Amino acid sequence: LSRARKAMKLTKPGPTWRKPVSQSRRKSRKAHFQSDSTARRIIMSAPLSSELREKYNVRSLPVRKEDEVEVVRGVHKGKTGKILTCYRKKFVVHIDRITRDKCNGAPVPVGIHPSKVRIVKIKMHKDRKQILERKDRSTVKGKGKYKESDMADVD
Repeated sequence: LSRARKAMKLTKPGPTWRKPVSQSRRKSRKAHFQSDSTARRIIMSAPLSSELREKYNVRSLPVRKEDEVEVVRGVHKGKTGKILTCYRKKFVVHIDRITRDKCNGAPVPVGIHPSKVRIVKIKMHKDRKQILERKDRSTVKGKGKYKESDMADVD
């Protein structure tokens, strides 16, 4: 699957635009669980809070260590905390103060899937700023072939 993607060129319209994507449950699960770390980063994205969504005009971001998140589903719903680790191998994040006790009394972090959390505060740095600027929906650049001003002269 990855070899086919690398060889594919998306420069000219035509049959090369058809991506090798299967609708088979079996193949999509295989692709999901055998995905590499960079693909898992994108899979492990979380939606932004409504305040951040209005501020940056971005719907979701890949989670990162030290992002502040709020759990929106499950037993720990409503709890907030910073992300301690992004466990890409297991598709979970560990959040501080969300733990359970082992039988010997030692606390263990509970793994929560990033789609079940909401980012409340972003750990900002240079790369994150570039991602937010690129994903900003308010500045859609050059969508479509014609502009309204061009179409006004047609009649």
